[in-house]
Amino acid sequence: MNNEWSLTDLRVFCQVAKRSSFVGAATDLDISPAYVTKRVANLEKALGSTLFHRTTRRVIISDAGEATYAWARKVLDAADELNEGVVGAKTLPAGPLRIATSLHLGRNHLAPILAEMGRQYPALEIWVDIVDRRVDLLGEGFDIDVRMGEVTEPNLIAHLVAKNARVLCAAPSYLARRGHPKTLADLAGHDCLMYRERHQTFGVWRLEGPNGSESVKVTGAMGSNQSDIVHQWALDGLGIIPLASWDVAALLRAGALVRVLPQYHQNADVWAVTATRLDQSAKLRVCTQRIISQLQQGPYALDTSVR
Repeated sequence: MNNEWSLTDLRVFCQVAKRSSFVGAATDLDISPAYVTKRVANLEKALGSTLFHRTTRRVIISDAGEATYAWARKVLDAADELNEGVVGAKTLPAGPLRIATSLHLGRNHLAPILAEMGRQYPALEIWVDIVDRRVDLLGEGFDIDVRMGEVTEPNLIAHLVAKNARVLCAAPSYLARRGHPKTLADLAGHDCLMYRERHQTFGVWRLEGPNGSESVKVTGAMGSNQSDIVHQWALDGLGIIPLASWDVAALLRAGALVRVLPQYHQNADVWAVTATRLDQSAKLRVCTQRIISQLQQGPYALDTSVR
């Protein structure tokens, strides 16, 4: 093993891995298939491992190739970030961009915003992960986390998107059957839909009200880690749940859901969180600023009028 590989070897290898084809990679990179074969062979010699199993019909990445691909992406991403850090604002957004967010934010708001950005900047490689937990931006390789709630990690940079709150809601059919809770303590005797949104404590709701911050232990026979499910259960009259104001504003106006204990809420501002300063990366700066501006105003903006 001589360890003499280059960034060119890694870029060619990654393209072959993505296409599962030497010819396809050559076409994408506008180079000859022979050159692709040469660069992959050079990398295999340097690493002392077979990276692809070749047959007459298919190219299949090996176990060593899978591990190499993961490391190659880290090396190439670091090289791209070095270039961006040097030339900064002089470059157009390009390269891989990984974003983490929750289901409804991602599907209903971020997806169309990012689709337009992808059309405008075709050199970007945008990947969105839908997760119901706090991510480790550096450890998991994310560029941006669009989240609700406090940003407590000292190594992260928080960019405010919108002031927001979660409000307690239930369907009219549930309230007609079970009645309206009059105090926060009354929630303990109601059916509460169990859903832990990313960082929340399961079974305990902490809310802000007339007496400041208060907690109540809640129970319920139904719960899920999938927000669409508990949303639908709330609409079906199966219980009470705190939901983001931007997510239920239209339902409240239409009467499909009703506020419960309107004097209480959970603070849940929306943030775009990064581990790198925006002036150090063109793609990070453009994407973060685009997300903030379009979530504040325009067809995909968050409706935070309910407080």
